[in-house]
Amino acid sequence: MGAARRLCLVQHGEALSEAEHPERPLSAAGRADVEALADVLALAAPLRPERVLHSGKRRARETAELIAARLGVGALEEAGALAPRGDPAEAARLLEAGGDLLAVTHMPLVASLAAHLLGGAELAFRPGTAACLERDEAGRWRLVWLLPPEVLRRR
Repeated sequence: MGAARRLCLVQHGEALSEAEHPERPLSAAGRADVEALADVLALAAPLRPERVLHSGKRRARETAELIAARLGVGALEEAGALAPRGDPAEAARLLEAGGDLLAVTHMPLVASLAAHLLGGAELAFRPGTAACLERDEAGRWRLVWLLPPEVLRRR
C-alpha cells in the first residue's frame, strides 16, 4: 500500500523572534515543549513513523531532530512543500507516499493541511502541538488525537 496510514502533523516548537536571531531557532521553552512531546510520542503506539519530514527552516528542523532522535527514526527529510505558506494540496500529495509519517511544519500550513485532509475540520494549532490522523481503507482521514503543549508542561 503506497498511502500513509498514520500521519502525525506537528507545528514546530516555540522559536526565538527574528529580532532575537534571524534563523529563528527553538527557544528554551520551545525545546522543553518538544522534548516533552517527543517523550509522549515515544509511548504513542502504534505511531512509529518510517520517515520524519520538515520544512527545512531551522525551528522545524530542530523540532524534527528532537522527535526523530527520541523515536529512533533515522530518516529525516527536508520538504519545501511544508513551508509556512505552502499549498495544502501539494503538501498532502507529498504525504501520500510511504507508510506512517511525521511532518513538522508551520502555521498557517499545518492548520490548512489538517483541514484539507479532514474535509474542512479546523484544528487549533500552537507551537509544539501535534495531531495524529489515521487513514481508513477508503482513503478518508480522521483525527485520532490532538495534543497541545500545555497538556505536557510540568507545573
